[in-house]
Amino acid sequence: MECFVAVGEQGSIAGAAAALMLSPSAITGALNELERAFNAQLTIRRKAHGVSLTPSGQYVLSQARGLLHAATDLQVMAADAGNTLRGKVVIGCYSSLAPTLLTELMAEYGNRHPEVELDFFAGTQQEIHERLLSGELDLAIAYDLTVPPGLTRKRLREAVPVVVLPADHPLAALDTVALAELVDEPMILLDVNPSRENTEMMFSAAGLTPWIRFRTTDFEVTRSMVARGMGYSILVQRPAVDVSYEGRPLVVRQIHPAVRHVPISMVWSEGVRLSRSAEAMLELSLELHRR
Repeated sequence: MECFVAVGEQGSIAGAAAALMLSPSAITGALNELERAFNAQLTIRRKAHGVSLTPSGQYVLSQARGLLHAATDLQVMAADAGNTLRGKVVIGCYSSLAPTLLTELMAEYGNRHPEVELDFFAGTQQEIHERLLSGELDLAIAYDLTVPPGLTRKRLREAVPVVVLPADHPLAALDTVALAELVDEPMILLDVNPSRENTEMMFSAAGLTPWIRFRTTDFEVTRSMVARGMGYSILVQRPAVDVSYEGRPLVVRQIHPAVRHVPISMVWSEGVRLSRSAEAMLELSLELHRR
C-alpha cells in the first residue's frame, strides 16, 4: 500500500522507486499484488507516459493515506501503550497568519508534547491547499475562503478587515472610515489571494472601484509603504504594534458600515484520517481560540 501511495503521488514507478529507495521491480510487484488482493484495476501503466490512476485507484489512494497514518500511529504508540504522543506533525499556515497564530500554537504544542517531531510550511493559500491534498501537510491554518473540494475544516476565529493609514493622513483623525472616503485615495493592494479577493469583494459590494496605485505580495512591504505615505491599505491581520519595520507609525481604523468578517479555520484533507498527534494539534488550536 505504501508503494501504491508513492506511485500515486509521484506519477511513475521510477519516481516511487526513488522516493522509497526500492527497485522499480519491487514497486511493480507491490502494485500487482495490491490489484490482485482488491480484484480491481487501480493503475493504468504506459511506457514513457508514467502511471495514471483509475477511478478505483483514486478512491483507494484517498483511503490508503489514512490507513498508513493509522498504522504509523499504532507503531509509534505501542512502546508505551499510547501514554505519550509521538510521531511527526507537519502543519501549514497562510504566510501573513503565521507570525501571530502559528508560532503560539507550535510553542504550546511543543511544551505539551515534546516527543512529537514538529515541522511547518508557510506560504500562499493555493500552496497550502495543494500540499494538504497531496498529503505533504497534516493540517493548516488558513482563511476559510475558496476552500477546494477534498478539504474539510473547523472554524477557529473570525478576523475583521481594517484600514491602515499613514499617521499624518487626514482620515486618521476619524474614529472610523467609510470605503466611499477611500476611493479617491491611492491604495496599496496586498495582491495575494484571499486578501486580494476579499478587498475586491468589499468595494464591489459597496458599488465602488478603488484606485489601486501599487500592488505588493508581501504583508510587511505593504505596511512599510503605507507608513511612508504612499497610500492606504486594507488588511485583515494586525500586529501587536502599529509601526512598520522601519519604526514608522501607522494608524488602524475600523471600516463603516461594517464589512463581512473573514473566517480563519484549521483545514485538513477529508480523505486522510488524522493521526493522534495531529488530532491533538487540532484540539489545542481550538482551545487556544476559545480563550
